[in-house]
Amino acid sequence: MSTSLLKGQNTALSAGSVSFTVKATGLAVDVSALLLGAGGKVRSDDDLVFYNHPQHDGVSISGSTVTADLNRLPTDVATVAVVVSVDPQQPGAVFTTAPHLTITQPGTQAVTFIAPDFTVKETVVVLAELYRRGDGWKARAVGQGYASGLAGLATDYGVDIDDPGTQPPGPLLPAQTRSAATDAAVNLTKVERQAPALLEPARQASQALVRTGLEGRRAAVYLVLDHDWHMEELYESFAVQAFAERVLALSANLDDDGTVPVIFSSGREPFLEEIRLDNYRGRIGQLHTQVDWGWGNVADAMRRAVSHYQESAAADPAFVVIQVGDEPWDKAEVRSLLQNSAALGVFWLFVGFGRGKLAFYKNLNASVSATFNNVAFYDASKNPGSVPGEQFYNGLVDAFSTWMKR
Repeated sequence: MSTSLLKGQNTALSAGSVSFTVKATGLAVDVSALLLGAGGKVRSDDDLVFYNHPQHDGVSISGSTVTADLNRLPTDVATVAVVVSVDPQQPGAVFTTAPHLTITQPGTQAVTFIAPDFTVKETVVVLAELYRRGDGWKARAVGQGYASGLAGLATDYGVDIDDPGTQPPGPLLPAQTRSAATDAAVNLTKVERQAPALLEPARQASQALVRTGLEGRRAAVYLVLDHDWHMEELYESFAVQAFAERVLALSANLDDDGTVPVIFSSGREPFLEEIRLDNYRGRIGQLHTQVDWGWGNVADAMRRAVSHYQESAAADPAFVVIQVGDEPWDKAEVRSLLQNSAALGVFWLFVGFGRGKLAFYKNLNASVSATFNNVAFYDASKNPGSVPGEQFYNGLVDAFSTWMKR
């Protein structure tokens, strides 16, 4: 008897040890683990645990099983990532069907996870994460594939693979990844170098921009996130983090500084920080814990975005992506801001996902007498991570491209 997780879901763990057992069909695979600090990076190259370095700081590898002793994990380890890679003895082999994961603890019911199938020649998969939550631990189903092999994974997590003594198993840099950036409408070399896991979504965003005639155009991308109390589950399930990563991948095409200002909309003063190509992994989870839950003050967050944009003296227009999970309580203020910002070179895209009502945002342009040329709404469903990349980016850029062409 077991329970199953969907991608992004998590399960609480009890004290003691926990095992992650991987089963792959049709492929020989290697299983490894990464011990990560609070910043989402390894503390040293010793934090890569694999068959040539099978145990470290309470984490061990035996065959296709990763076991973590929760009582022995150092306090500066925030996350343990469970990684599956194609055996390097199988040249050209890639994942299509996702590996099957079983999570077990003594005396408790087993938990299983099968990620969605892969389609872009992934050779490495981060299958799950073991992470601290308060005084305890949880396991999260991840299913993040890398077409850039273990070199891309290592870059993302800060592992130095140039040292032959610590070089991990597996294909280091497949040919399709080396040439990937040259296929995009803009040069995505920075993404490939700093955040290889975002290379595929960045290419999908590039294709959407090409389709709408925006290739080569520039804009300063902002992200506003709803921090109402009803969003707590979506932060916990990694849905908001995944959404922010997709916006960052879009920004890499529109603004080559690799940085997106992030504003959390809550009941108090909007909290502004940033997410970058070199720090994005787990960044939203780190930031949002510094913000109180409350009824989202959308108007204040919008004012903060406009203020930041004007202070930056940017020559390019601003593309502000505002994630909303429910109706705003400050509707009159929101309308006023939309009207007053029309001449500022600011485009507002309200992206709806969550469980609340969103009629206000859906109907902003329903009235012939009160339309906003610089405003659009995109319904990303309750879980935007389930929306295919091409469809997602088309929803993000269609109305923006119309506005830009004006």
